[in-house]
Amino acid sequence: MSSCEFESLEKCLETHLPEAELSEVKRILFGKETKKLDLPAAAVSAASERDFELQGFGFEASPEQLRPARRTRVGLIQNQIVLPTDAPILDQITAMHSRVGEMVEVAAMCGVNIVCFQETWTMPFAFCTREKEPWTEFAESAEEGNTTRFCQELAKKYNMVIISPILERDARHSTLWNTAVVISNTGSVLGKTRKNHIPRIGDFNESTYYMEGDSGHTVFQTQFGNIAVNICYGRHHPLNWFMFSMNGAEIIFNPSATVGALSEPMWSIEARNAAIANHCFTCAINRVGTETFKSEFTSGDGKKAHHDFGHFYGSSYVSAPDGSRSPGLSRTRDGLLVVEMDLNLNRQISDKWSFKMTGRYPEYAEELTEAVKHDFKPKVVKE
Repeated sequence: MSSCEFESLEKCLETHLPEAELSEVKRILFGKETKKLDLPAAAVSAASERDFELQGFGFEASPEQLRPARRTRVGLIQNQIVLPTDAPILDQITAMHSRVGEMVEVAAMCGVNIVCFQETWTMPFAFCTREKEPWTEFAESAEEGNTTRFCQELAKKYNMVIISPILERDARHSTLWNTAVVISNTGSVLGKTRKNHIPRIGDFNESTYYMEGDSGHTVFQTQFGNIAVNICYGRHHPLNWFMFSMNGAEIIFNPSATVGALSEPMWSIEARNAAIANHCFTCAINRVGTETFKSEFTSGDGKKAHHDFGHFYGSSYVSAPDGSRSPGLSRTRDGLLVVEMDLNLNRQISDKWSFKMTGRYPEYAEELTEAVKHDFKPKVVKE
């Protein structure tokens, strides 16, 4: 079996382990068991008819005397591209709008309050090719582009906050950015945040198209909680998660596009570790499938010229601050993961573990200030 045919770790364990051992293995791998949500039969039926996986899980907090529960539902959407990469651009975008739109409709049936799409969801992840045309034609205005307007209509229709990661065209500055647009459940554009860290590894030739973002670590206050968007490669940088958390994020979304040969062993660890370290919920979203391009490309890594990036392995999941995490979606299929969370759990776990209270931030800040100077000398005691 090839790696791209392997459905999921969870299904493999369930198939091959006895029930008693399975329960203990899941406890060790995934933390406290998440409850399965009873999703509406109409939503389950619609997902089956539209050929995508639908799963639902819940994280609970302890009841408190002075605070009511703060339950919210998030939806994570992962999907393959719909049309070949050489199809007309407008046809590709329209097909993606249609596909994701029908998945958002099911999310609404499941009571989702905030939905997040995968990185640059309206297009193939063509940044491996280093070709400017036709891929830059997918870029749109974050405020007035067709994709933002499409999402505004969905947000108003379903009373849902939508996180829409796109390739942004900043016409005023003649610049492209990798951007997530955050749309309020009222339908207004709440704001945008740009990718802070740009990879330069393997086929990830993204700096050919855009550079590091300039929006800092913005947090968006919504009716359903304070949210932030840590786009893709930013998940490898612990301080990136940390700064979103310090600005008050209760849920940090990580829309991504990453392939199995490069990052899969790290995938299940990084967002989960960030949730633990920062006393917040984290949501990791990855696209699915293998995208093939007409022209061969190389990446200066000694590999032969090739036509595809590799297999995008999906496996989207949600982690809680207590170290538990939901099962992941499929490695091979489109899917919608619905997760209910009580945001009170963030403070409860913070009170228990006190990572921020015990952090030595003034000391870190002082040493980091020195470390970035050109004449920095590491503090090493030599024998």
